[in-house]
Amino acid sequence: MTKKTILILWVNLLLFSIVSYSQISPGDLVEAHAHMEGMSNCTECHVLGNKLTNEKCLDCHKEIKSRIDQNTGYHASVEVKGKECAKCHNDHHGRNFEIIRFKKDTFNHNLTGYKLLGKHIELDCQECHKKLFIVEEEILEKKNTYLGLSKECLSCHKDYHQNTLSKNCTECHDHKGFKPALGFDHSKTEYKLKGKHRDVDCIKCHKKEIRNEVDFQEFSDIKYGKCTDCHADIHKNKLGQNCTECHNENSFLEIKESKNFNHNLTDYPLNGLHLKVDCKKCHKVKLTNALAHNNCTDCHKDDHQNELDKENKDPDCSECHSVKGFTPSFYSFEKHNKSDFALNGAHLATPCFACHLKGEDWKFRQIGLQCVDCHKDIHRDFITEKFYPAQNCKVCHSENQWAEVKFDHNLTDFKLRGAHQKQNCRACHFPNSKTGIDTQNFKKFTGNCIDCHKDIHYQQFDKEGSTNCTQCHNLEQWTIENFDHSKTLFPIDGAHEKVTCKECHKENTNEKGKYIIYKLKEYKCADCHS
Repeated sequence: MTKKTILILWVNLLLFSIVSYSQISPGDLVEAHAHMEGMSNCTECHVLGNKLTNEKCLDCHKEIKSRIDQNTGYHASVEVKGKECAKCHNDHHGRNFEIIRFKKDTFNHNLTGYKLLGKHIELDCQECHKKLFIVEEEILEKKNTYLGLSKECLSCHKDYHQNTLSKNCTECHDHKGFKPALGFDHSKTEYKLKGKHRDVDCIKCHKKEIRNEVDFQEFSDIKYGKCTDCHADIHKNKLGQNCTECHNENSFLEIKESKNFNHNLTDYPLNGLHLKVDCKKCHKVKLTNALAHNNCTDCHKDDHQNELDKENKDPDCSECHSVKGFTPSFYSFEKHNKSDFALNGAHLATPCFACHLKGEDWKFRQIGLQCVDCHKDIHRDFITEKFYPAQNCKVCHSENQWAEVKFDHNLTDFKLRGAHQKQNCRACHFPNSKTGIDTQNFKKFTGNCIDCHKDIHYQQFDKEGSTNCTQCHNLEQWTIENFDHSKTLFPIDGAHEKVTCKECHKENTNEKGKYIIYKLKEYKCADCHS
C-alpha cells in the first residue's frame, strides 16, 4: 500500500469521526467544561441511555451539594430545590455561552439566605461577588461564581477599628451607613456619659491618629479613671485629683454645696450672701489666683462714689451694711439725726432710696437742704414771695403730715371769719380740682363773695361790679339775718308783714336759669293785687 493510499484512508477516517461525533454532540461545551470535550468524556455528565442527572452535576460541583445538604443558600431555596440542574444551566451552546445567567434586576437575593438591606440594595452584584471577598479556598479557583462569600461584615469591609472592637459590626452600625453609629449606646459601656459629657463631640475623647499607616480612631482602652485623664488640672494638684469633691459633670462652674471646697481654709472665709456667689464672679481668671479682699470695694462698686470718703481712703461698708445683704442698712436714725438733716415726722417712715436714689446712683451729700430738693413745688408761681420765702414749705406745712397746714390768714387782706374759719385751704385755693395742681388759686382774690361763691341772684344786688353778700347773709350760716326790708324802697307794714316772701318775689326762668326776682321794677298795688 502506497503512502498516498494510506493518507487517503486517514483523511476518510478523520472525516468519518467528525461526522459521527457531530451526530452525537449537540455543540461545543462552555469554557469551564471544555476539558470534558470528546466522546470518551460523555459519561462524566450523562448516564448511558439517559439524560443528565443532578447527581452527576453535584458529583463535580461539590460546593453546591454541600449547601443543598445543609439546606442553605439559593440552591436549597423553594425556588430551586427539586429542579433539574439543566433547567437553568444547560450546555453545548459554545465556548462563550453564559451557563450561569439570571436577571439581576429581578433576582430575589433573600432566597440566598442573605437579605440585602440599606446601602447593600444599591450595590451592583460585582461589587460584592468578586474573588477579593471569597473566603472559601476551594471556590477561589472557579470563574464567574457567586459563591464563597461570608455573611460577616469584615469579610468585605475593612476593619477600621483594627481588631480593637467586636467583629460584629451591627452591634453599633446598621446597613444604611457607618455614620452615625445608631446602635451604639454609651450607657452600656463602663463609662456612662453624664451632664455636659453628653454634649461633647466624640472626637474630643476618641482621638484620630495614623495606625498601621491608615486612619484610626481609638474607641477602646481610653483612660477615664480620673478627671485629669482628659481635663487639665488648673489647680496644679493643689486641691488633689478628686475633682468631683467640688465639681460635677453639669459644669465646672457649678460648685457643690456639700462636700465641696472648704473656702474657710483660705484667708477669706465665706459668710452670708457670699456663700451663694458663683466662684467666677470673684475668680474671673483662675480659681487659684490670689485676690484682693481686704476692702469691700476690691470686688464691689462704690455706689456712693466716694461721697462718704472724708479722709481719702476706702470707706468701711460694714458701718452700714453686712454680708447678709446691702439692705436693710444699719445706718440708724440716731446717726442720721446727727447729720445736717435730722429725720422728723413723716421722714422717719420714708425709705432711704426715696431721697438718696433719685437716679441711677445713690446720693448722700448736698441733698435735703431745701424741701424742693426732694419734693415737687406745686405752688411755684402761685404764691407770692411774701408768704412763701425761698420756697420754704415749712412756712405752711408740717413734717408730720403734708395735709397738716398752719397759716395765719390774718396776714392777708382777707381775714377768716365765721364759717370761713371751718373750711380747709383746698376749698378756696383748689376749686373744682382733685389734683390741686392746675386750678390752684392764691393770688387772684378781690375779697368779693362771688370769687368763691356762686351768685344765685344773678347780679341783682351788684354795685359797681361787686356784690356784698354780707348785707343780707350771716358769715356763720347762710341765713338772711342781716336783711332789713324797711331799708328798701318798699318798707313793709300793716297786713304786708304777714305775707311770705315768695308771694311777692316770684321765681323766674331765663337763659341764665331759675332764680327769684328780688329787685322789683315797680311797686304799684295793682302789680300784686287784682
